[in-house]
Amino acid sequence: MVSKQSAGNNRLAMTLLKGRTFIVLVILLIFFSITANNFLSAGALLTVAKHVALYGILAIGMTYVIITGGIDLSVGSIAGLAGMLAGGFIEEGLTLKVFGVTLYFSIPMIVLITVLIGALMGMVNGIIITKFNVAPFIATLGTMYIWRGFANIRSDGKTFSKLAGNKGLGNTGFEVFGRNITGTSIPAGVVILVLIAIVAGLILKKTPFGWHVLSIGGNERASKLSGIKVDRVKIWVYAFSGFCSAVVGIIATSQLVSATPKTGESWEMNAIAASVLGGTSMAGGVGTIGGTIVGAFVIGVINDGMTMCGVTEFWQKIIRGLVIILAVIIDQVQRNLQAKIALQARNENK
Repeated sequence: MVSKQSAGNNRLAMTLLKGRTFIVLVILLIFFSITANNFLSAGALLTVAKHVALYGILAIGMTYVIITGGIDLSVGSIAGLAGMLAGGFIEEGLTLKVFGVTLYFSIPMIVLITVLIGALMGMVNGIIITKFNVAPFIATLGTMYIWRGFANIRSDGKTFSKLAGNKGLGNTGFEVFGRNITGTSIPAGVVILVLIAIVAGLILKKTPFGWHVLSIGGNERASKLSGIKVDRVKIWVYAFSGFCSAVVGIIATSQLVSATPKTGESWEMNAIAASVLGGTSMAGGVGTIGGTIVGAFVIGVINDGMTMCGVTEFWQKIIRGLVIILAVIIDQVQRNLQAKIALQARNENK
């Protein structure tokens, strides 16, 4: 028979585990405010916010994927290719050799085309996984290299740097995605993050599609038996991840005022870390968008804080790897504790 004190301790531990990401964020803010000069200055916080926007949007798409029990290693490559596509459309346009003409699109049209291509790339991931029964890790590892290769092919490895556009061609204004909202100090990327987070959170918690996503991650076989079209849901989830990646590629390219094939390299690790730190279970079936956003803030603060403290890139990679491993271990501890609390509750009711 489990004592009441033991049960109370377990519930307290569970409460702390559920709020672990926010607690870690507060500790990190205090730590870096002491160890890094001007970490809490307006300029430094603005830089952190810009990076958090990128990690957060990527992580929202990744959260949906992980909840279904999958993984998407191609998000950084899709972001890089999306940036190259947008940059190429602005600088070179779209040449139709058959007709001997070059088309130049407006910025809204370029953004629409780019995010649709990003969603299509994500959909390809989903089709490979569901229709050909390829493990998500292997499928997206392969497409990670494919999309990155296409990003380099798009410009033969060069950078598109003339992104100001031409008024005569009607393709100016791309820089708006990398700047602050007019009249404020709020980066446009943060606003886009908030909008995507609100929509993604509502879909996950308030719609049948969101319930299907959670159900598939909890028990895929039971979901199939209950009539949920599992393959279709997974394909749309990966398409959403591709869409989020393309949005990040556009924002990052606008911030840099240039499109480079290297954009997004290793960002999939930040997305996975933010999602798992935010409480998304690698086992699937559990995750929230709010938690993922807090996780993105943790990753942003760690990365920028280490840079401001003079930590070398080599050590930063080691620390990021340790953060991911620790997050997965804590997730496992939480799931074991949940099972223990559930068992205690059943025993108390007998």
